[in-house]
Amino acid sequence: MTRRPHAPQLRIPATYMRGGTSKGVFFRLQDLPEAARVPGPARDALLMRVIGSPDPYAKHTDGMGGATSSTSKCVIISKSTRPDHDVDYLYGQVSIDTAFVDWSGNCGNLSTAVGPFAIANGFIARDRLPENGAFAVRVWQANIGKTIMVHVPIANGEVQEAGDFQLDGVTFPAAEIVLEFLDPSDDDGDGDGGAMFPTGNLVDELEVPGIGTLPATMLSAGIPTVFINAADVGYDGTELQPAINEDRAALATLEAIRVAGALRMRLIATPEEAATRQHTPKVAFVAPPKGYVASSGKAIAAGDIDLNVRALSMGKLHHAMMGTCAVAIGTAAAIPGTLVNLAAGGGAREAVRFGHPSGTLRVGAEAAQVDGRWTATKAIMSRSARVLMEGTVRVPAEG
Repeated sequence: MTRRPHAPQLRIPATYMRGGTSKGVFFRLQDLPEAARVPGPARDALLMRVIGSPDPYAKHTDGMGGATSSTSKCVIISKSTRPDHDVDYLYGQVSIDTAFVDWSGNCGNLSTAVGPFAIANGFIARDRLPENGAFAVRVWQANIGKTIMVHVPIANGEVQEAGDFQLDGVTFPAAEIVLEFLDPSDDDGDGDGGAMFPTGNLVDELEVPGIGTLPATMLSAGIPTVFINAADVGYDGTELQPAINEDRAALATLEAIRVAGALRMRLIATPEEAATRQHTPKVAFVAPPKGYVASSGKAIAAGDIDLNVRALSMGKLHHAMMGTCAVAIGTAAAIPGTLVNLAAGGGAREAVRFGHPSGTLRVGAEAAQVDGRWTATKAIMSRSARVLMEGTVRVPAEG
């Protein structure tokens, strides 16, 4: 019997980065194998193998992933094809246990790392950088067609990573990076929903098969999100991951709500399509402020927050808060009458501080009503980022 020869592993330049409360593998487009430089099966297969998916053991032992929605991510950066932008940023959410890469949305947390990566990898001319201060990297988010300004601190002409900014959900402090999501709402007709409120309503009665009818705020800002009241599904908004993720019935209920919301938002045409759109929409439940103990052991007082929010990502309760969902929360909070706004006490506001499983987060947002239609002009939040490792990632060659 003749043994088939095995090709050596591919070596692909890559950087492993933390951005916000997520981490992922970053690539320059030109460093990918030629077949993976364009969208399609070759690219998806490569990224799945990098992460170690699909993994029926849900451990990612044979890849770079961490077997959670926060750590099963890949990013591709290229010189921007858009006027007045520095880089194009493409994000792939890799499924853990199925052969699938979801390209339907952005990762707000990893958006933080795009700026430092662009500077460190030569996408920004050195003479444009200050010796000390901050540099605004203008990023085109290619998944959703939006602009993100990433304000990166610079020290001695290089990206500053060390600092004393503490982000709940991240153990160690780092330099603060300010993110500006420009025109984050889907209000120009180019997105899936066609409007920030796809149904035209601030609150809808959402019929969920097998569950009943629930009030819901459904909007596309940052990322398409379905907001419900925590009390309507038996929670008080202070839950941590084990309370949800170890309860199969709870996960099934929340997924049914997500699917019903996706249908009403016209993101999918049939319930079956939800399996191929796992990353969006998000589902989140909100509640008035109530004290609790975060997953780190930190006590969060009711007086420290405006409301509590818990959000699911890829079918599980997130350990903190997705950056894009934070944009949705801030935007919805700025619009009187949404469930998020009502949970925060109602009225007009330009910023909100909410409690999540790991602590608190403040996000500012500007929204206005023009000709009877709501639109968001900007959302702002602070995160941090750091290079964890750089070099080459190895992937078994085909054949």
